[in-house]
Amino acid sequence: MKDKALFLDRDGTINVDYAYVYKTEDFKFIDGIVELCQNAQKKGYKILVITNQSGVERGYYTIEDMNRFNDFMKSEFLKNNVEITDIYCCPYLNHPDRKPSPDMFIRAAKEHNIDVENSISTGDKKRDIDAAKAAGIKKNYLFTQENEADYNTVKKLTDIIQYL
Repeated sequence: MKDKALFLDRDGTINVDYAYVYKTEDFKFIDGIVELCQNAQKKGYKILVITNQSGVERGYYTIEDMNRFNDFMKSEFLKNNVEITDIYCCPYLNHPDRKPSPDMFIRAAKEHNIDVENSISTGDKKRDIDAAKAAGIKKNYLFTQENEADYNTVKKLTDIIQYL
């Protein structure tokens, strides 16, 4: 039997996006993300992070900086009794894994035995949702204050809890 997952973008969905965030002292949870993840985990969802991190190739920070930030983020979630199953990052500008490509979602689903049709994704950019849809995820929520045609939008991350 396959598991279901909550797929999350990182910057702008999990943590406040100050543009190319990599310093642990700049980490700040987006309101509602911990509650969403706690509810998802209680309902049996694995939590997978799928993120573009082009700041590496742009020279703003190193892969080590990115990994340090991700480890810190995971530890902050653990303090709130949330376990991040895995994190998939694309540190390149022109790469087959970079969203809106579905490749990271597909790899994560395969490696963690995920039933994509019964999983959920959210992100703050259209490319996050486009990648998830292309990977076969049916429930996708664009986290934005704007109303976007052709996208299910939520203004608060906790609004997604009802769809778990």
